Amino acid sequence: MEMKTIIFAFSLTIFAGLATGIGSLIGFFSKKFNPKFLAGALGFSAGVMIYVSLIEIFPKAKEALELAYNGKAGYVFTVIAFFAGMAIIAIIDKVIPENENPHEMGNIDPEHHSVAQVHQSELSHSTDAASKTADQKKLMRMGVFSALAIGIHNFPEGLATFMGALTEPAMGISIAVAIAIHNIPEGLAVSAPIYYATGDRKKAFLLSFLSGLSEPVGALIGFFILRNFFNDTTLGFIFAGVAGIMVYISLDELLPTAEEYGEHHIAIGGLIAGMIVMAGSLLLFA
Repeated sequence: MEMKTIIFAFSLTIFAGLATGIGSLIGFFSKKFNPKFLAGALGFSAGVMIYVSLIEIFPKAKEALELAYNGKAGYVFTVIAFFAGMAIIAIIDKVIPENENPHEMGNIDPEHHSVAQVHQSELSHSTDAASKTADQKKLMRMGVFSALAIGIHNFPEGLATFMGALTEPAMGISIAVAIAIHNIPEGLAVSAPIYYATGDRKKAFLLSFLSGLSEPVGALIGFFILRNFFNDTTLGFIFAGVAGIMVYISLDELLPTAEEYGEHHIAIGGLIAGMIVMAGSLLLFA
């Protein structure tokens, strides 16, 4: 495997992970939050991830495992690995407390609907210093735990981006863009409560930024652990699992969040647009 290919794949993973910092910047500097645009973007990201998972990644995994295990047994292993990927990310969701889970945080509109905004309003009207301090600590805890939760979720996403780019650069780019889009609101979910708790923009941005670093870390750990076992069979299992992870993220996080921010048809329109763009890009590179 060429070093140039590895560097390219790792660069894509860094790009996708550090998109959480974009979410921070949007929260700080945008004068008008546009929920419809975010809904469309999240739907678009889901469309890209679902399409590339089911049309491109799953068939590649199936092909590799059928060669390794002679036909139907390979198909069975592909299906098992696909749902195992879903199970892994579902377990991660389950063990993270609901209030700190970025998948359960609700609307993060910094002007109207964010949890942080509600608590900030309470803080501004509170005359009790002890109560104000307690609320600030609660917000800080929420932000820090969100950063940790997002970091855990980004591990398998980083591996998905990295492995996709190693195998096929065009597919890696598509995965990286889709994951970067869905990392933006996660960055806002981290930075908003920390900023309202501390009033420190730098600290809020830094923790949000660092939460995205787990994505390239996940890619590196996965690569160094598995590189001695790299063969068509290993890649088949990894790709099938990655496909399951990406479909789960799309169904559990991206589409519900898109529906929450915008109208149903905006989310579905974004979903279909993402699939069309993904299909077109795959046709161009075919």
